[in-house]
Amino acid sequence: MSDYLIIAGLAVIMALTLALPFSVKRVEDDLEAFLFVMGMAAVSVSGLWSLHLVHEALKEPLPITAAVALVGFLFRAVRDRLRGWVNALTRSLGLSGAIFVVVTLLGLGSSVLTAIVSAIVLAEVVTMLKLSRRFEVRLTVFACYAIGLGAALTPLGEPLSTIVVSKLKGPPHDAGFFYLLGQIGAWVIPGVLLSAFLAARGAEAAESATGGLKEDSRETNKDILKRAGKVYLFVMALVLLGAGLAPLADRVMLSLPTWALYWANSVSAILDNATLAAAEVTPALTDRQITFILMGLLVSGGMLIPGNIPNIVSSAKLGIKSKEWARAALPYGFALMLAYFVLMTLIIR
Repeated sequence: MSDYLIIAGLAVIMALTLALPFSVKRVEDDLEAFLFVMGMAAVSVSGLWSLHLVHEALKEPLPITAAVALVGFLFRAVRDRLRGWVNALTRSLGLSGAIFVVVTLLGLGSSVLTAIVSAIVLAEVVTMLKLSRRFEVRLTVFACYAIGLGAALTPLGEPLSTIVVSKLKGPPHDAGFFYLLGQIGAWVIPGVLLSAFLAARGAEAAESATGGLKEDSRETNKDILKRAGKVYLFVMALVLLGAGLAPLADRVMLSLPTWALYWANSVSAILDNATLAAAEVTPALTDRQITFILMGLLVSGGMLIPGNIPNIVSSAKLGIKSKEWARAALPYGFALMLAYFVLMTLIIR
């Protein structure tokens, strides 16, 4: 197959991968299986099948899958104590102080707890706070920004970070467990703290006798194992997709200026940012390009529900509607995108 046909075929696969989950409900509901099929198609078109790739696709999802399952079981074992811990924090620090600490811990801790489990804990905390619905929606949105940012600091946190480290573990980046912490930690940690501050602001004035949002149900063993299995398939699909789309990414991404890479990733508001990372990140990118790409994906991923795993989990468990989410998330997301762009353009050379 000629290079032109390969690039054209990969462009079609990438277009389908980005468009169908947003436009076809059946694909959205079975996203993991769909991405797995697209990943196999991309590798086949590129002609890059090998035993090494199959081994990588089977191996890379194991750490995050184990973390999702293990932490899920651990949280279920201690969840009845959560109310006591939150009440103790509230007595010591006040309601706003307690929310700030909880959101900060969930944000930074999501790099180990995983974004999924942090979002589940968040839903439990929001349910017990008894605040007005409008405030709780805002709290959930800002907390999910914190979780989405913090989870990217290690390859255990979420599929995006897993796939980025997997794709960059060879030369010239030689990405290891702490690669992302060193690469984007100085940008992510202030974002987590700012999101936690905004999540807590004005909490005392929003107290309500009945409360607003309520978690849908407690999780069973089957729920936890099913979620872990879906994460495994999702990451395996992204490994294949990233490998298969590498020729297209090398040709297209390297030709774009860094500012275009950053703002183009605002599409992550409606498309899962891990899928975009699998398609875009390649070892040929510079550290500066990687930082701009990742921060664009992470920030814009918080703007709408489909953009990030914690958004999807929290909104589903708490019954938050898309319009409610957008009303709270879009202004902050655009402001944060602009602030990061200006600061990174001035500082990163």
